Amino acid sequence: MLVNVYDLEGEVKESVELPKIFSTSFRPDLIRKAVSIAQSNKRQPYGSSPLAGKKHSEESWSVGRGVSRVPRLSQGRRAVLMPGSVGGRRAHPPRPDKKMKEKLNKKEARLAKNSALAATADKELVLSRNHRFNQKLSLPLVVTDDFEKLSNTKRVINIFQALGIWDDVCRSKEKKHIRPGKGKLRGRKYKRAKSLLLVLSEKSFVQKATGNLPGVDVVHPKELTVELLAPGADPGRLTLFTKSSLKKVGEPNGSS
Repeated sequence: MLVNVYDLEGEVKESVELPKIFSTSFRPDLIRKAVSIAQSNKRQPYGSSPLAGKKHSEESWSVGRGVSRVPRLSQGRRAVLMPGSVGGRRAHPPRPDKKMKEKLNKKEARLAKNSALAATADKELVLSRNHRFNQKLSLPLVVTDDFEKLSNTKRVINIFQALGIWDDVCRSKEKKHIRPGKGKLRGRKYKRAKSLLLVLSEKSFVQKATGNLPGVDVVHPKELTVELLAPGADPGRLTLFTKSSLKKVGEPNGSS
């Protein structure tokens, strides 16, 4: 499989062959499984105190008073301790010792990651994620290594416009919306669509230059994960590689 290499002006400079990893078969089932497990393993254990609702001095009135035989305050008559009473314990509270970690076979994890990486070269899958780009481009998008030397945000924007992928960054900005539910009270009020994924061999300058671009992520080939390649378990993210990073992805330990 040949793919075009574009310069910073959006012109085709040369063609290179994609690594064999991009010919991996499409396995959406494994991709969804791997993303689901990765997300579940990020959960933080939580639970109520073991003594919650049990700190009262209580006793049972037993029978003969014409009232229910529930624990009641020693210095009063209010029901306590039981789940149905005010201030009582919960019936089935969350437990911090619950095992929430899940495991995935190494071969399945590797295949899921390689399949998600190969999906970035499928134009139909990229379009199905509603990415906006010049459809005349060859995917995955590969640019010269000069891109890694950029340190100015305005210059990065001009290059995205020349390549025909700036509209996708604008799409991420337009899709920003307030999250439903209580998450908005917990430091994650807004949600935003994912845009470009930049895979660079050296990301020190470009990472700073793209820091304010909505939905854009910058990673090294060794940092590639299924979640980055398939956000929300939907494969086909619009991805930009530099020529040198594409070679590192094709190395035996480049992205595995």
